[in-house]
Amino acid sequence: MSDAPEPGFVRVRLDLSYDGREFSGWAKQRGRRTVQGDLEDALRVVLRLPDPVELTVAGRTDAGVHARGQVAHVDLPEEVWAEHGDQLLRRLAGRLSMDVRVHRVSRAPEHFNARFSAIWRRYAYRVCDDPGGVDPLLRGHVLWHNWPLDVDAMNAAAVALVGEHDFAAYCKKREGATTIRTLQRLHWVRREDGVLEATVKADAFCHNMVRSLVGAMLFVGDGHRPPQWPGRVLAAGVRDSAVHVVRPHGLVLEEVGYPADEDLAARNLASRNKRSLPGAGCC
Repeated sequence: MSDAPEPGFVRVRLDLSYDGREFSGWAKQRGRRTVQGDLEDALRVVLRLPDPVELTVAGRTDAGVHARGQVAHVDLPEEVWAEHGDQLLRRLAGRLSMDVRVHRVSRAPEHFNARFSAIWRRYAYRVCDDPGGVDPLLRGHVLWHNWPLDVDAMNAAAVALVGEHDFAAYCKKREGATTIRTLQRLHWVRREDGVLEATVKADAFCHNMVRSLVGAMLFVGDGHRPPQWPGRVLAAGVRDSAVHVVRPHGLVLEEVGYPADEDLAARNLASRNKRSLPGAGCC
């Protein structure tokens, strides 16, 4: 994953949205429908390329997770961009299925990398605690929780989770990957329609982190655990069987943030450094 395209190529930024219900996540998988697979195939066809293209994405969403503000990049031959760039958005709209839309195509600035240049990702998770269930028109994007939820208790619990921590207790570990993240915001509101909406913003997320955090918050909100419990789980550093990974359909990647163009190179370098907490050993 280079910070610059090879000579003779142009780096193109794609801003896109998708309904994740029919996808097995972002990343390509043999025999399964994925967002990356659909989009790469559409690019190859509309640009009449002899070889497949490869996308780099800001956040590799899991099966069933939606996105409103996903960002990806692709390196295209200069002559292909010059010939097809102006029509690429319209042609993709005609080729892609209706559950995935590219809504902006642009030439990326120097050093832009959809993954490593990002300084934050913002997700939303939506929950309904109405005893009658979720509005049928929202059922594909809102989780039903069959207990009344206390928003104030959930926000009190969130305080101990904000900041830079090792989120091992809330992540599915991957070999060689750190679980240290900086959680910048975790806050719940109850909308006018009664749906509870969590804003979860961090520099990056590890696997299942948002859905695990939401699961812990719901356990506090419905009174099964005190507000201090999620912080104690975090401090223990190990998975707690009471922390459930909630279903994916309530989760949406809403937005990805990037620094000013002149700061992209420095951000890419910082993103590649493996983090450790102050006072922690190197190994």
